[in-house]
Amino acid sequence: MQFPRWLAQAGQDIKEGGRVGDLVQAQLDLSGTARDNRHTVLPISGGRDFWKTLGEGMVVEDPKTKKQIQTEPITIKKPLKFAGALAARGMTDMGYDSTRHIWWRHNHPMAILDRVQGAVIGDQLSAYTPAQRSAITLASIGAPAAASLGVWDATNPGELFRPKGYAQSYAETGSDDRRKTAQPGVEFVERMVLGRRGRPLNYETAKQDLPNLTRLEYGNFIKDHWQNKGLTGMGLVKGSMRNLEGNPEVRIIGFPVGLQAVGAATGGLLAAKQALKSGENTGVNRATGAAVPRRARTVALRGGLGALGGIAAGKLSNMVLASATKPKYPTTLEY
Repeated sequence: MQFPRWLAQAGQDIKEGGRVGDLVQAQLDLSGTARDNRHTVLPISGGRDFWKTLGEGMVVEDPKTKKQIQTEPITIKKPLKFAGALAARGMTDMGYDSTRHIWWRHNHPMAILDRVQGAVIGDQLSAYTPAQRSAITLASIGAPAAASLGVWDATNPGELFRPKGYAQSYAETGSDDRRKTAQPGVEFVERMVLGRRGRPLNYETAKQDLPNLTRLEYGNFIKDHWQNKGLTGMGLVKGSMRNLEGNPEVRIIGFPVGLQAVGAATGGLLAAKQALKSGENTGVNRATGAAVPRRARTVALRGGLGALGGIAAGKLSNMVLASATKPKYPTTLEY
């Protein structure tokens, strides 16, 4: 059976697009210009390099002739060839799990903060030892931000730092009061290591933790907590102006982020960056002639103080917004 000429040409275009896409991928890998998650089909990180290069063309080595050739620029304006390149890229992505690695690396607010820290501070910590770098980031960013997320309550060590209004994940089966856990070891790991807050308590028990909580506010929160599908329609990123404590909160893949955590991260990052910047030329190593950085403990202390200032600013903002968004109840005269 002979295919129509236009159909045969379409098949050739798709095949050629896939071939060019594969050549560009291979050349980027060899040249070392591709970044993290270099095989993702998304136009981010290494994927951005691929799509940009595909659209501009590049010099590659033909695997058959071993000669250097210039690839044809392929963009969406050539839909069939673009589809072929997209198919090749998608197959490579699945083989390397590149896009799923992006998801795995950014499925918690602290992981996202780690990337933000790298973008803001960059290589300014390279002059310090690994232990010193860890001390700086923990004191100025990691510990203050983690403590402010609302996943655990530092004032409640007796219940393994269970946050107010939320149940233990491993309470006794059938227990009326889910504030006690039956598996303290697993509970501790889930909360302090995995960063999971647990499910909201029922109203009667939650009110014992939060005496000012009303049934109306609780009902509004529960409705939003379970039914709000967020920006993507899949519940990945969603927010509310009032959580159980009456504060605004964004939930990223179920993990909470409030203004205190944002303030802690912002204050700590800016303070640490400023301390590193102002301390770049505080002295010179006589043996090497290299600039002596500010002491690690000084940077950590300044970063920690900045984080505390950010926490205070976030807490104040919470108070203002909580007051402004508190439901207004009708007076007895209005009933």
